[in-house]
Amino acid sequence: MNASPAWDPAREIAVDPASPEPLYFQVARQLHAAIEDGRLPAGARLANELDLAAGLRLSRPTVRQAIQSLVNQGLLVRKRGVGTQVVRTKVTRPLRLSSLYDDLAGLGGAPETTVLCNRVEDADAEAAGLLEAPGLTRVRRLKRIRSTGGEPLAVMNNYLPDGLIDPSDDDLRGKGLYQLLRGTGLRLHSAQQNIGARLATAEDAELLDEKPGAALLTMQRTTYDETGRVVEYGWHVYRASRYSFNLSLANS
Repeated sequence: MNASPAWDPAREIAVDPASPEPLYFQVARQLHAAIEDGRLPAGARLANELDLAAGLRLSRPTVRQAIQSLVNQGLLVRKRGVGTQVVRTKVTRPLRLSSLYDDLAGLGGAPETTVLCNRVEDADAEAAGLLEAPGLTRVRRLKRIRSTGGEPLAVMNNYLPDGLIDPSDDDLRGKGLYQLLRGTGLRLHSAQQNIGARLATAEDAELLDEKPGAALLTMQRTTYDETGRVVEYGWHVYRASRYSFNLSLANS
């Protein structure tokens, strides 16, 4: 299989030395635009810094600074023996009461699910506490890898009170958890959610095709129905290189 051809910036990037914008920023801005609009698709390879500098008639440090700024933003990656490539666009997920499956499908993707665990087990004190049900004796435990385009995005863990749903593995592969819950007539009302970050463990790295120590986003969510009952508790990890959350803020 042939590598993606190097992208020639000489025909695409116009640099104005008289502009108040720094030269590196002009280059970075136009590279960013090319990535966003698809002229530089995922996997496209840039020419080396010397060739880029010559083509743009700029110094190598200027070109290096422009490329590094996009590497820092997660848009480019440097690979030994390959060069500088465009990485896959991140999945940006709005913060709302929806499942990752729903959001990926809404973005036009084809969500893929690997079911690692789907069973009913005894509820220990921790599970009962997370579900805010002290007398709970049985709990459904779910663990899935959610992928799109053949690449894993997240490892999803959930506790649900036993008896709410009884999904088969095929159900979990074909539908999102919230879709399954709503299909029983449950009306999801609200959720409490915390977002954080941590480094990938060896298990995370294996499941998410990352290196141990890679940056991961984390989310814990407690979801309530219209009666105030907890219907699921989820704790998930996402690849920071492929995923982000989008928050809308308003002045109160």
